[in-house]
Amino acid sequence: MHSPADIMEKSLNQNRRVICEDEAKQFLKGFSIPVVGETRVNDADEAVAAAGEFGFPVVVKAVGAALTHKSERGLVKTGLNSDLEVKNAAETVMEKAGKDLEGLLVQPAVKGKREFVAGMFKDEQFGPVIMFGLGGIFTEVLSDVVFRIAPLVERDMDEMLDELGSKALLEDFRGEKAVDLAQVKAVLSGLSAIAGEFPAIREIDINPLIADAGGSLQAVDALIITHGDREEKTSPPAVDQKTLGSLFYPESIAFVGASATLGKWGHMLVTNTLSGGYRGEIYLVNPTSRTISGKEVYASVTDIQGEIDLAVVTIPAHKVLEQIPLFKKKGVKGMLLITSGFRETGSDGALLEEKLVKEAHEAGIIILGPNTMGICNPHKRLFCNGAHVHPIPGSTALVCQSGNMGTQLLAFACQQDVGIRAFSGSGNEAMVTIEDYMEAFELDEKTKTVVLYLESVKDGHRFFNSALRVSRKKPVVVLKGGRTRAGGEAASSHTGALASNTKVFDAACRQAGVIQVQQPMELLDLSAVFSSLPLPRGNRVAIMTLGGGWGVITTDLCMEYGLELPTLSHAITEKLDAMLPSYWSRANPVDIVGENDTRIPMVTVEELLKWDGCDAVIHLGIHGKRIFVENMVNSIAQVDPDYPEEDLEQVKQQLLQFEQDYIEHVARLTEKYEKPVLGVSLLSDHKTRTLYRIDQCRYKGVFFPSPERAVKALAGMCQYSRWLENHQKPG
Repeated sequence: MHSPADIMEKSLNQNRRVICEDEAKQFLKGFSIPVVGETRVNDADEAVAAAGEFGFPVVVKAVGAALTHKSERGLVKTGLNSDLEVKNAAETVMEKAGKDLEGLLVQPAVKGKREFVAGMFKDEQFGPVIMFGLGGIFTEVLSDVVFRIAPLVERDMDEMLDELGSKALLEDFRGEKAVDLAQVKAVLSGLSAIAGEFPAIREIDINPLIADAGGSLQAVDALIITHGDREEKTSPPAVDQKTLGSLFYPESIAFVGASATLGKWGHMLVTNTLSGGYRGEIYLVNPTSRTISGKEVYASVTDIQGEIDLAVVTIPAHKVLEQIPLFKKKGVKGMLLITSGFRETGSDGALLEEKLVKEAHEAGIIILGPNTMGICNPHKRLFCNGAHVHPIPGSTALVCQSGNMGTQLLAFACQQDVGIRAFSGSGNEAMVTIEDYMEAFELDEKTKTVVLYLESVKDGHRFFNSALRVSRKKPVVVLKGGRTRAGGEAASSHTGALASNTKVFDAACRQAGVIQVQQPMELLDLSAVFSSLPLPRGNRVAIMTLGGGWGVITTDLCMEYGLELPTLSHAITEKLDAMLPSYWSRANPVDIVGENDTRIPMVTVEELLKWDGCDAVIHLGIHGKRIFVENMVNSIAQVDPDYPEEDLEQVKQQLLQFEQDYIEHVARLTEKYEKPVLGVSLLSDHKTRTLYRIDQCRYKGVFFPSPERAVKALAGMCQYSRWLENHQKPG
């Protein structure tokens, strides 16, 4: 028997991109992966003799480097029970294989009702990826597979098996014993080890991996594909984190391309920065103007006497290169390049961008962008971006690969009182990439939540490792754009066929603890709860509702998003019996049946938080009731002029005061019991916000306009809390 190293050396020396099935199985066996016994023969007579050695039934199949999809070509014959059947099968297979035939394999038939698939492939972005799932003829039809980025640890393998849709097949099944999970993990860890030791391998495909009646596994088919002439992708180098951070704290800014024309970037950025209260030095540069907005304008940055920490550039793309030597002369370390017309425009733009990056790197200048909408840092009162909104200082770091998305999210943050640590539109990421931002967030103490809108990553492996480190310290929330499968060359194996950019990215996020969302508003919803509430210790939810229908809807949503609604204990039912009318639900959700006694919701929400049986509370319909009452009072005033105006105003003020008291009550209970409390407003108006700050309270009142947004936000918190708990354990 040849060692894996011998087999690989032979394949590379012969310049063969495919390692044939029998050699592939020998290779895998060297990594403790269980494989079926077999004999390689040259003709039908030898096949009959080999079958006699094994005993019937047997399998006969063609073998050859060009035969990667044997079943589809009719080159696998199973269930052969006599010499004649073996001879006929061998002759048929030889004829169909033709010139691609290198030999025949004879194997004993492995009996089992359960077939799995396992494999490894090199993803262009994330490197080696391990796959496991439902195998056999249904592999690509059902696509019930899970992925993890290599190298794997025990926890990764446990999570893979738990995520499998057909995981019930791993248990006792139709008279067959549960699959030996130690063997499954041996397969996965063996593939992970191979990926690390043999970088020349591009794909490994084990299909089917059959479990017999006793639960033991055997690989009955295998394929290994090497890189051939595929080039390894190079990644951009990391930028200096200290310098990158300093660009968000500039003491002086030069606007190169400053303009007096309304609507131009050179005007928008200057006016936004000035109106936002930035207290540093601002210099305007434009060779054709003398004054703009009442400020002196310089013909060149070299005419400026003071130091320049950040140059904001809005001049045309073809003129940007000539600024590099001027910036170097002035000692400028950072360029915020708003200008478009680079890589996003095609090959000529890409060449211009590459040249610009090379010269900037040699000059010691970091480029943010190009083709970006700008940056902001509310802690510095720096709002140098196209969105004329000024969010309050906070702990949410936000990076967007889309200017429009960034504009929308910053506006939402302002409306909903969500505090922002810093924002950057990353643009083309010619020099500073998402991976650089991730590593900066890891070190930044003011950042408590990382929120990203992504369409791609420059270096998947670096992104994964950075996200894994950051997630251990603070939540990372991602909305991924462009989730359709990318085109590419035809896959050579099931493993390759089942892989896609979306599935691998999703797997990397799950493994790294990243919470993925599907809609833009969910980014800030999760930012709101992570920055304002304690993490739940489990996924058990108590619901308090002002009406039964909302309780039913919220219950359904909780079930759909993996949250549990525990049955109320006898003790808590007795406590609520003493306060609620006799017809209350006596169940979770707790329907407080629209009573007007303001004490009831105050007491009920605390009783639920006291309860050891729940980890979080969702309350619906208490907040926002003032709007309903205000509308009612306004109607009364219109149709009943005899009703005293002061009485109507008093009703309004009483409800307003109750709502303020209730918000503070909930926030302080959150702090007292260290459990997250999420509200859903009955109605909302221009005064309604997501977050309400309470003096001298660590947590905030959190209210959403719909049950779905509240449940999804809580589910994201539970997902992160569970991941964090698992990753604080060894392995």
